[in-house]
Amino acid sequence: MSIRLITFDLDDTLWSVKPVIIAADNALRTWLARHAERLEGLTAQRLQQLRAEVVQQQPELDRRVSELRYQVLLRALLQSGYAQPEAQEIAEQAFQVFLAARQNVELFADVLPTLEQLRSRYMLAALSNGNADVRRVGLGGYFSFALNADMLGVAKPEPQVFLAALARAQVKPAHSVHIGDHPQDDIFGAQQVGMRTVWFNPEQKIWTGEREPDAQISQIFQLPDVLKRFDE
Repeated sequence: MSIRLITFDLDDTLWSVKPVIIAADNALRTWLARHAERLEGLTAQRLQQLRAEVVQQQPELDRRVSELRYQVLLRALLQSGYAQPEAQEIAEQAFQVFLAARQNVELFADVLPTLEQLRSRYMLAALSNGNADVRRVGLGGYFSFALNADMLGVAKPEPQVFLAALARAQVKPAHSVHIGDHPQDDIFGAQQVGMRTVWFNPEQKIWTGEREPDAQISQIFQLPDVLKRFDE
């Protein structure tokens, strides 16, 4: 069965996300120290508490990372004595500082050559629960489109995410493959709608899920050979 659409997870599939978030959080704290002097120290414990409060009141934000982060910042500012209009303005500016820093990713070394090889043969798309922007990270020219949880209002592994990609591409599940690192969000999620799956597993972990992926790779450059086998 010929493959037409390849969808990619982003964080921890095309780059390591932990150092990106640490750097973005540091940029955010530095900016807030200069522009929100009344804001009490945003310790990790306090952020976690604020996040829990926001999610309890607005559970639909649990997987919408951008809106959730903004609401956490807004709540912290309001609790520090800022009036609503000023708190909203500072929260929006602070979030944009975080979001800009969040785009400073370091792609795995084999990502660009592999995407360059694949885009001439397949339609490529990005499916993410995070808020990386493929254009801002330098990948916009490789992907026909990108969808994320903030845009859709739902997050992987919900079937709606994958169905939205298939509808956008006008491709049937049997002609599509999803690649990602997360056994539940990526592999199980795509399996639910009938897509083939490739587990990105650089640490060579043992698969413990109910249904194994169609293939697994430890480096992105291995993907074209896997896809060729699917097309045979």
